[in-house]
Amino acid sequence: MSELRTLIISPNWIGDAVMAQPLLQLLRAAHPERPIDVLAPPAVSPVWRQAAEVDEVLETPFRHGALQLRQRWKFARMLRQRGYADAYVLPNTIKYALIPWLAGIKKRVGYKGESRYGMINLMHHDELPPRPMVPFYAALAKPPVTVQGPGLRAALPRPRLAASAAQIAEVQQRHGIDPARPLVAMAPGAEFGGAKRWPAGHFASLAKAVLARDPSTQIALLGSPKDQQACAEVAAELPAGAAFNLAGATSLAEAIALIARAAAVVANDSGLLHIASALNRPVLALYGPTDPDHAPPFSDLAASISLRLDCSPCKQRECPLGHHDCMVKLAPELAWQRLQPMLAA
Repeated sequence: MSELRTLIISPNWIGDAVMAQPLLQLLRAAHPERPIDVLAPPAVSPVWRQAAEVDEVLETPFRHGALQLRQRWKFARMLRQRGYADAYVLPNTIKYALIPWLAGIKKRVGYKGESRYGMINLMHHDELPPRPMVPFYAALAKPPVTVQGPGLRAALPRPRLAASAAQIAEVQQRHGIDPARPLVAMAPGAEFGGAKRWPAGHFASLAKAVLARDPSTQIALLGSPKDQQACAEVAAELPAGAAFNLAGATSLAEAIALIARAAAVVANDSGLLHIASALNRPVLALYGPTDPDHAPPFSDLAASISLRLDCSPCKQRECPLGHHDCMVKLAPELAWQRLQPMLAA
């Protein structure tokens, strides 16, 4: 075998994958000669293709939630031929820890998760209270006994992605976006559940303020097919032609390119928020049922808004009290106060 490689088994959520990217920066710095491969589900793999540290993305062929032991054994046999020195297992489940174990990779790093003794042979344990997501994943780059305390956190690199000028130009042409006019991207959706979503009417009110400031601005509404209705509700309140409802109309790779082009991005606590942060775009992040300190944006220009009500962060998919005050009472005027300086800058 001519060279040994490192295998990263990716988280299954887009935002988590972005926040795991600093781990790869640390691993590349420690072993610049060692190629890094990422094993990721198809829905997440476009994120890793925009990370400079990744040499190859391997897409998982497994169904969500299924053990598929025979398929994992066949996949592990293929990995064995690639020659890995180590593997970092970022999901906390047994079924993902099985893969590097079956592949015979000697060093298998991860958190305890589902009692994965033996399959993980360099085991980390999370702190209480839980660390923010970036230091949580980055800690795996060091031995478990050396990652306690705030020192490592202060020295961590930020999540970092990049999109090329060619990617940006291609996606603008495909979707009719004028490269000479400003673009503000908004992501009204959130895969986790409705509780994370700022009301569509609030997004529309904020978009109107953006357009009043500069009528030439283009509003790109981004999201998955599940977000089409929320984006349609926003677009319906805006002047004809002011907004591009692209929910479900772009691939994740295309959405990344559009975000890279945006003058600012407004998003709920979602995967697209963390992509915007890793692309170092000005970001306005809206938090309701989740903790803004647990997964904050890292852009040079970033603002996080949370009302920090007594009932939050509840971390529930839907509001358990039925009123959704943490998002409903987060007024568009407050959001505009934080967004306007970003657009001016």
